[in-house]
Amino acid sequence: MQVEEIIENINKLKNEGKSLFVTSSFQTHSIPLIHIIARSGLDIPVYCLNTGFLFPETLAFKDELAKEFDIEIRSIFSDIPKIQQRDSLGNMLFTSNPDYCCQINKVKPTENLLKTHDVWINGVRRDQNANRKTMKTFQTAGQGAMRFHPMLEWSGKNIFDYIKKHNLPRHPLDEKGYSSIGCEPCTRKAMPNDAREARWFGMNKTECGLHTDLVEK
Repeated sequence: MQVEEIIENINKLKNEGKSLFVTSSFQTHSIPLIHIIARSGLDIPVYCLNTGFLFPETLAFKDELAKEFDIEIRSIFSDIPKIQQRDSLGNMLFTSNPDYCCQINKVKPTENLLKTHDVWINGVRRDQNANRKTMKTFQTAGQGAMRFHPMLEWSGKNIFDYIKKHNLPRHPLDEKGYSSIGCEPCTRKAMPNDAREARWFGMNKTECGLHTDLVEK
């Protein structure tokens, strides 16, 4: 989907009276979507799923983008305080039950947004993993809402060509070897041939649940 078509679709949804929102991980490859949204001149809220475990660099980068693109970025949090996110042995959930950790910090807060909005715009791409390869541009998200994936057909090259063309900023951890950046405890530097291997390394886990639990295929 070309940039003009993305903006056209967003305008169409707005003109239909739909309430839209955007979520972002604020990684470098996420920046084109935020930039396109900002360029559209439409008042669409952008949300940060602040798990309490994000890299300080990610939070600082988020604030930098808000200032540079002149947009408001709202943070949402889990209803369960970080200090209480422990198992029966006192271990933090990200060490003993990362799926549940993602559920309470990412999936549940996003479910709450779906209850109050009609359309969730997010930047998933087919080339990221096997699960996302099967997704569609428009899909039902649950809670009566719809998902819109405007970047679905973009490749990594498309993303970085756009970044270069518009001279967009890059996440500060890029230059340190991080290419897929999530929560600090569950992210490491990327392997040469698989950026997603940097997430939840050594675990039987490739998704946080946002793109598996909150989508009807």
